[in-house]
Amino acid sequence: MTMVTEQSATVDDQDPPTMRPRRVVLKLSGEVFGGGAVGVDPDVVQALAKQIATVNRRGIQVAVVVGGGNFFRGAELQKRGMDRNRADYMGMLGTVMNCLALQDFLEKEGIETRVQTAIHMAQVAEPYIPLRAIRHLEKGRVVIFGAGAGMPYFSTDTVTAQRALEIHADMVLMSKNGVDGVYTADPRIDPDARKLENITFQEILQRGLRVADQAAFSLCEENKLPMLVFGADGDDTIVRACAGEKIGTLITA
Repeated sequence: MTMVTEQSATVDDQDPPTMRPRRVVLKLSGEVFGGGAVGVDPDVVQALAKQIATVNRRGIQVAVVVGGGNFFRGAELQKRGMDRNRADYMGMLGTVMNCLALQDFLEKEGIETRVQTAIHMAQVAEPYIPLRAIRHLEKGRVVIFGAGAGMPYFSTDTVTAQRALEIHADMVLMSKNGVDGVYTADPRIDPDARKLENITFQEILQRGLRVADQAAFSLCEENKLPMLVFGADGDDTIVRACAGEKIGTLITA
């Protein structure tokens, strides 16, 4: 995969090269869209759209996968007695509501945007077709992927990695709510937890660090697709991540 690097590769005990990707898939958590509450916070979505618009205007192709945790989480609904399949489909519909909100604010920023969904809903979105998504990106449009994988039991983290591979993205950008990178332990519980600037997928799996789904890590590792994990808080975190600044934790194969 094509990657623009600003310096040559370095040995293991030095910092890895700074990377400025050409095409990225950005994962946004649903909790961010709700501002910590159920539903959509328009001010939050507008701020996200402004950052994505800035990145788009700089010539970086951006596709987005949106979670639905501000509406429904299938696994949590299952714990309350719902059938997991039906609960997951409800979660997928929640992601589409977030997609439409982000599309609206992106187009208010003057950015052409397309929503593609894994579940057929022709009145509000295109069906997910990888080649069509690539074509939209090449034309300078932002593409937002909704409805997860269209199947239960698949998280949006896994879908993010899968979509990135299908559209030949250079990097996965994993924006996390409440944490600004990968830590040696949960920083909200362990005061001695240390933030890691660089780590491999294998090390994350061996240590059992919970940042994203293991399936997502495995897909990225097998296909040598780098992932940058960074915090959602801040007015410019997405812009800085796409610019190749040292932010969050870079995970590589």
